[in-house]
Amino acid sequence: MTAPAPAPNARPPRIPVSGPWITEREIAYVTDAVTHAWYSQANAWHERFETAFARHLGRQFATALPSCTSGLHLALAALGIGPGDEVIVPECTWIATSAPITYVGATPVFADIDPVTWCLSAEAFARHLTPRTRAVIPVDLYGSMPDYNALGSLAGRHGVAVIEDAAEAIGAETAGKPAGSFGIAGVFSFHGSKTLTTGEGGLLATDDEPFFRRVLHLRDHGREPGDRFFFNTAVAYKYKMSSMQAALGLAQLERVQELIERKRQIFGWYRDRLSTVPGLTLNAEPPGTRNAYWMVTVVWDAGWGIDKNALQLQLDADGIDTRPFFHPLSSLPAYRNAPSAQGARERNPVAYDIASRALNLPSALNLTEDQVDRVCRTLVQRLQARSSRS
Repeated sequence: MTAPAPAPNARPPRIPVSGPWITEREIAYVTDAVTHAWYSQANAWHERFETAFARHLGRQFATALPSCTSGLHLALAALGIGPGDEVIVPECTWIATSAPITYVGATPVFADIDPVTWCLSAEAFARHLTPRTRAVIPVDLYGSMPDYNALGSLAGRHGVAVIEDAAEAIGAETAGKPAGSFGIAGVFSFHGSKTLTTGEGGLLATDDEPFFRRVLHLRDHGREPGDRFFFNTAVAYKYKMSSMQAALGLAQLERVQELIERKRQIFGWYRDRLSTVPGLTLNAEPPGTRNAYWMVTVVWDAGWGIDKNALQLQLDADGIDTRPFFHPLSSLPAYRNAPSAQGARERNPVAYDIASRALNLPSALNLTEDQVDRVCRTLVQRLQARSSRS
């Protein structure tokens, strides 16, 4: 019996904004973990995944975690950052970058972004340094990377710790080094939307052994690494990944170059169709860098007068999922009363400008070239239509 033909006016399937690429390897590894990773083998997949990931980055140590948020929290706590301290973050990032600063009782300070990379500007970082600054958390936004040479030099001169938020950037490089290899710690996300996924999950990598031991102590309810007697020496946290997640992560890591190249291929499809459209800009790849293109992002000229939210709703009606460019953190109700939010629009004009006229386009790993073609044709039509009405 053959399936009925689609109705003549049937709408094409929705195009998702993100999604993983899962193969038989991932299914086999997870099946093995759920079958055998118990009791004496409970940490076997963790150890394999952590060792392989540290080797991939060229780092000495790595620990798998339930999220990138938990990794940033542990890094701040292990550094002893707390009330009275300030931590500088870029304006445009997901709130998970800044929330852990509040968790430890410190104060987030919002700094402007670079107009090309969309990452933390070294000049803005310098302007916000004070005697209370203890750390800076640069974000490798959408797979782009900031100028870590400039940021690291400034941080070093002022005794400020660098914690790299590489949540979105596996596969990115700058100055010959991979994302996650800068600062005292690089922290990743393996959320289901990310290039490499464990469903939910994260990882912290470092070369500093005393710091790493503090992280391990804090992530397991204040038990010292290797403790066999369930003896807690501090009230701490439960930040551990499951064996099934670690198995999925290892399978994905063994295919990481394939995943990264697929992201770059998807960006290439968009570039071929949109780079010649006047008034549109896509993710940049400055000399000496390699963009991981986690989320293909389009920015339109301010003169077009297009409302970002209205455009996103129109594309949604067209069956195309998108995401807004991250709102400036200081503009969120969550930070309405934060000291650094006062006057931030004037201090951080680049972030407020770009965030108002940019969207993340569908970037799922299973995206086809035909789907990208549909997204681009629809996007240009909607942009031109809305621009002509403004």
